[in-house]
Amino acid sequence: MDDKARVGERKTAPKSLPATDEVLRLPAVTKKAMFPLETITAKPREQTPSVGQRATRHDGRLHGLGQTKYIDDMSFPGMIHAKIKRAGVAHARIKSIDVSEAERMPGVMATLVGKEIPVNRFGPTYQDQPLLADDIVRHAGDGVAAVAAVTEQQALDALEKIRVEYQPLAPIFDPLEAMHEDAPKVHMGHSNIYSSKTVNKGDVEKGFADSDYTFEGTFSTQMVEQASLEPHAAIAEWDPNERVTLHSSLGRITLGRADLARVLVMPINRIRIVATVVGGNFGGKNEITHEPILALLAKKTGRPVKGVYSREDEFISSTTRHPFIMKYKTGMSKEGKIMARTVRLICDGGAYCSWSDTTLSKACILSAGPYNIDNLRVEACAVYTNKTMTGAMRGFGAPQVCFAYESHMDDMAKELGIDPLEIRLINAFREGSLSPTGQVLESVVIKDSLLMATERFGWKEWKK
Repeated sequence: MDDKARVGERKTAPKSLPATDEVLRLPAVTKKAMFPLETITAKPREQTPSVGQRATRHDGRLHGLGQTKYIDDMSFPGMIHAKIKRAGVAHARIKSIDVSEAERMPGVMATLVGKEIPVNRFGPTYQDQPLLADDIVRHAGDGVAAVAAVTEQQALDALEKIRVEYQPLAPIFDPLEAMHEDAPKVHMGHSNIYSSKTVNKGDVEKGFADSDYTFEGTFSTQMVEQASLEPHAAIAEWDPNERVTLHSSLGRITLGRADLARVLVMPINRIRIVATVVGGNFGGKNEITHEPILALLAKKTGRPVKGVYSREDEFISSTTRHPFIMKYKTGMSKEGKIMARTVRLICDGGAYCSWSDTTLSKACILSAGPYNIDNLRVEACAVYTNKTMTGAMRGFGAPQVCFAYESHMDDMAKELGIDPLEIRLINAFREGSLSPTGQVLESVVIKDSLLMATERFGWKEWKK
């Protein structure tokens, strides 16, 4: 009888199976929706209804009461603490590292140097960055050794006992000088220029020939630290089955697992990253920093190891916003229409690439601004220097070039005696305009946005 029943099931019409499956998979009690099921789509050129309305964060109460748990609030049985010794020199060859005295300090349970790391190279674009420098120091924030001790203070005291002998090398800090062929090389055997991008649109030479005026300007932006309230922090622990778990404030745990697998030379399925509440990221926590170091110290000691950057560590070792040097040359008609433009961007990437290649690409594409320029040439490059490395930060190159092209527009408007608003309205993208990369723009609201903004803060009245 059972056999007949099973045969009967096999003969069931296939078209009835999806409906059966649907019924079977429905929960007995409908789960409470976390968000409204109705989706409201705003009409083109209209603000979404939610703008200007109060929104409640589900974690706001915990934040307000100070009950949110960050990495530094977490503790595990037997947990010890790790600290990293920074080089303190901009460019040098490491002749020797002596950790013997540090290992004899009270409370010290393990030390780690670069040569003990299975694959001591990482990076989201190029693997050009050591976790702990084992040969060459390329900026003052490079780590050269790590210590794990019972308390943070014991670990800090042990760092003072680590002896590192350096052979000084000529540093280079100016990106313009770093571009010269005879400049000291940050990475031996490689040019300091490690990424180049170009954009070409129209006939630039003809555009300048047809221009009534030519304006030039050079603009620069500085290095900016994210200054997240929570510094980089993580806890590493191993289980008896040789699997490692990291509680980390990493912003991209998928990339973090891949990097850890490659650096530690172990299967990715034996690496677990538990994402914790992130006390500020802004791009600075998009890649691993000390996580593999903590993992190796935890393996050495057989204990959970916590590592929390000090504010000093953050400023000298974590990634920053890229400094840019931006040279603009623009040809204009008497009426204020842009006829041609050339842009040269020099991105100071610091000691390592990190996200510089991505940042340079975006800056290159956006360097013309939201303006219709038929004839455009952009040349951009990223350069190594012996400074704190740069990396991901909100905007990826957009804020830097925005400052440049808008300042340039203001300068030209002043020279031509044209209203700053008017010169932008004359040149603003329209529907059907071509972007610097040839994309046809189908929805453009820059003119509407400018007019709405000037109306709301009383531009005409202010001018009077």
